[in-house]
Parts: sequence; structure tokens; C-alpha cells
Amino acid sequence: MQFFTRFGGWGPLLILLASSFFVWIGAKVMLLAAKLKAGSYEDLNRHLFGERIGRWVSLLLLLVLTAVNAVMLAGAGTLFSEHLNVNYQIGLLVTMLACYGLLRRGIPGIVAVNSFVVPIMAIFSLVLMIDTIAGPGLRGWPASPGGSSASPWAAALSPFLYAAFNLSMAQAVLVPLGSSVGDPRVLRRGAWIGGIGIGLLLLAGHFTLSARMPGISRLDIPMGGIASEFGTWIHWTYVLLIFSEIFTTLVSDIYGLTVQLQERTRFSRAALTAGLLAVCFVIGQFGFGPLLSALYPFFGMLSLGWLYLMGRDRTLRNGPPPAPPSSRTRPSAAPAEPLPPHAGGR
Repeated sequence: MQFFTRFGGWGPLLILLASSFFVWIGAKVMLLAAKLKAGSYEDLNRHLFGERIGRWVSLLLLLVLTAVNAVMLAGAGTLFSEHLNVNYQIGLLVTMLACYGLLRRGIPGIVAVNSFVVPIMAIFSLVLMIDTIAGPGLRGWPASPGGSSASPWAAALSPFLYAAFNLSMAQAVLVPLGSSVGDPRVLRRGAWIGGIGIGLLLLAGHFTLSARMPGISRLDIPMGGIASEFGTWIHWTYVLLIFSEIFTTLVSDIYGLTVQLQERTRFSRAALTAGLLAVCFVIGQFGFGPLLSALYPFFGMLSLGWLYLMGRDRTLRNGPPPAPPSSRTRPSAAPAEPLPPHAGGR
């Protein structure tokens, strides 16, 4: 809604541009992490910005990620109160406890929950879009690019802000994931599948929302309101999926922050995770809608410099990282940890 649908007919073109960034820069982040053997996103930022500035950029990113996690936590609380009639504070606490429990498993837990949630979310989004297109409610909001009252400059900047923000935030988990996987073929394939998948999800959401504009814009989580039109079971299932999507983002970002803080402090992973969730709980008291509309565009602007440096980096010009030995030729040994010893303690 914030980055695409409100621009009317420009929406699909803006989504296509943003998706291309997810494929290109997403692959580049993981390949660079594998080639540099980066343990956390601070290693990547030192490479991009230099040793001294890279430290400050990583510190700024740490603060931004904390605020983003607070937005995700607030989104979960809003989902509980807006669609399940459960107290907002209870929603925050339930989400925090679930997040803490899953993070005890590290990267395998994050991959497992995404592998389950994302395909189901994609199927439901496509079902809602197909029903919207087939039904009488599709009014083509608006049918032409000129139908939107939003600034054309805001529309032109929107896909860059969206891609820059999400990719710079995602490096918290993409960097250790790229180092862990290592195989450039797998990483490129993952970037293509992920980028195209995100684009299709955005398109499905855009068309579904467009048919119900401008009235649907009054809801903080409009897709949950649309799902309620399909009956109680569909509504509850979709609300659960939306919660799962918010939850997976929160878990991934908290994980990246914990890894980063473990490099800077002597605290255990459990203590850092609990502390970060407590800080997010306090910030989350401002509410999901205000935090989202105020912080996301601002953080997107901060991330544009990072996106530019990632795009012009030439480290991979001499070739991607070498593929790790196959399982048939690799000597018998314990599998490599996804993170260096200082960040991998459980």
C-alpha cells in the first residue's frame, strides 16, 4: 500500500523494478559474503565503506534494525487486536515468547519456518488475487498511470526506497546465510527464485488491494480485512499466515542483531535476544501504523547509499567464490557451522 498501490497504474511497473533489485543485489550480497567469508553484516559494510566508516554504518544499521524489529512486533500486536480481538499488549508478549523460543535453534530454525510459511502465503495471495480479478469488484484503481494523485517523484523513488530498505535490512541474515551455503550456483538460484517470488507476491497484493481502494486503506493490515470477506476459516487462516510473515521477519532480524552484538559484547545469545525483544516491546507502544509510515520511508532514504555501493562494487568481477567440495569428494568431517565460533554459541 505504502510503496506501490497508492501510485495506481504505476504499481506493476514499480514492482517489476523493485523485484529486479532483489534478484541482482540479493545475489550479490550472498556471493560477496561467501567470497569475503563474512561472519556478519559488519564485515560486509567494512568492505563497502572502509574500516572506519564501515563501523559507524554497522552501528547505524544496528539501531535501524532494532527500530524495524519494533515495527514488526507492533504489527503482530495490531494483528491480534484488529483481527482476533485480543489485547494489543498480550499480542506483543505472545510474539516475543515465540520469537525467543525459535531463536534458540539459530539459522536452521529460521530456514525451517520460512520454508513452511512462504509457499502457503504465496498460494493464499494468488487465490485472493484470482478471486478479485474474476469477481465484479475489480474497478481498476486507477486504470491509467495518470489516475493517481500521488507525486510522480514519490512514485519514481518508491521502488528504490523499497528495495534499498529491505535488502539492507536483509543483509543481517543474507550475509551469514551466504557464508554458510558458499556455493555460487545455489546462491544465484536462490536469488532468482526469491526475487521473482517476492515480485509475484507484491503483484498479487497490489491487484487485490487496488480493487478495494481507496476504502481499504483505512486498515493498518488491509489484507487481513480482505480475507475476512471469504468467511471465518479463510480469515483466520490468512490472519495466521500474516502473523507468520511478520514473525519470520522479526525472527530473522533479531537473529542478525544478536550475531552482531555478540561480536561487540560478552553477553550470551539468550541474554542479548531477551534484551533486544524488551527494547522492541517498549518502542512498539507507539503502534504499528505510526511506526510504519514514519520510519520505513526514512530508513529507505538512509539505505540508498548502501544500495548504490553494492551496485557498483566490482569484487565479483574476477569471478564468484569457488564452489565448496561436493558431498562425494568432501572428506568425512563434521559439517561447517553457519557462523564463526564467536557468533555460533547456543
